[in-house]
Amino acid sequence: MPPWSAWASGPVRMREPRGPGGRPLRVAHLTTIDMSLALLLRTELEEDVAAGFETYGISAAGPYVPEIEALGVTHVPLNSLTRAWSLRSDAAAAGELVRTLRRLRLDVLHTHNPKTGVLGRILGRATGVPVVVNTCHGLWIRPGDPWARRAFVLGTEGLAARASHAELYQNATDHATLRRAVPGWRSRVVGNGTDLARFRPDPAARASVRRALNVAEDELLVGGVGRQVAEKGILEYVEAAGLLAGKARFVWIGPEDPDKADAVSRAVHGSRVEFVGARSDMPAVYNALDVFVLPSHREGFSRSAMEAASCGLPMVLSDIRGCREIGTHGEHLLLAPPGEPRLLAAAIDRLITEPDLRAELGAAARLRALAEFDQRRVAGISIDTYRAVAGRRGLGWT
Repeated sequence: MPPWSAWASGPVRMREPRGPGGRPLRVAHLTTIDMSLALLLRTELEEDVAAGFETYGISAAGPYVPEIEALGVTHVPLNSLTRAWSLRSDAAAAGELVRTLRRLRLDVLHTHNPKTGVLGRILGRATGVPVVVNTCHGLWIRPGDPWARRAFVLGTEGLAARASHAELYQNATDHATLRRAVPGWRSRVVGNGTDLARFRPDPAARASVRRALNVAEDELLVGGVGRQVAEKGILEYVEAAGLLAGKARFVWIGPEDPDKADAVSRAVHGSRVEFVGARSDMPAVYNALDVFVLPSHREGFSRSAMEAASCGLPMVLSDIRGCREIGTHGEHLLLAPPGEPRLLAAAIDRLITEPDLRAELGAAARLRALAEFDQRRVAGISIDTYRAVAGRRGLGWT
């Protein structure tokens, strides 16, 4: 099968595709929880709505449903869907999903997240959805994982990938890892992006948030963003903050995630790090920081780091796939080995004590974000992928 010509040179955005007879396309994005739809896929949903598609978000229901529906998206709940793997609940969720797909009669099912990516691809094809596309936001494996876990993750992903019509990858490492299961003619590395208009330098927002947090004008504020789970490197961040006590103030912004096996204990909240919790004004929060830190153990393509870069922040990130794509060590950011709190502290200390380096890396990160991290480009690639699959399959779209 020849490669898709539309992919050879990037997005080819002509008129948005329409279904047979010129009717609007019915497009659904499937995730595990509504937070993923609202926060991670917001721009893709906005672009689908702007294209005139009947746009659906399918996930477990939660507090973000009103925000999703405010975009003009119809949210469809799967009441049995959970984030943890469970034979009984997953079987019930699969039954719900089959009934939902048959009722919606979709033109496109775009799957995301590990569990819904597996269920959605297989059941989407089984129920006859004409175009099934998956985005791999990061394989759930890390260097050093037991062979049994790696075999399960890679085997399951490889099987599910054979069911889709196209596979999109956020980083090249994951694409290469699954190259034997997914031929190049129906896969592509698309990167990731953020809303560059929303995440930008904003001195007024910086001053407002710092006043609310009682941060002095001359006080350095170091912060990380993410769910409160050990996988985000929070324990190493706490230890690094202890090693740098008195040099800066350390915060972590993000919701608790008690359902996860590696949820960070509330006992950690008494450490040198202030746990702020979830915030809805994240562009302003990034602007309040002087240094951004993400010591994560696993990332697909870090959205929080892209948001920080877009706001012009100097950064210390883990030297892992999904973070290395954000920029080059010493040019756009600093990288530190994951799981090494002393080396993490040393990298943070450089940014605390070298204001010129902070300014240099922050400016370079902002320029790289403007050049590489536009979420609307990624959303455009998704729409072009739907068009390419439909053309290859002769679906009669106009």
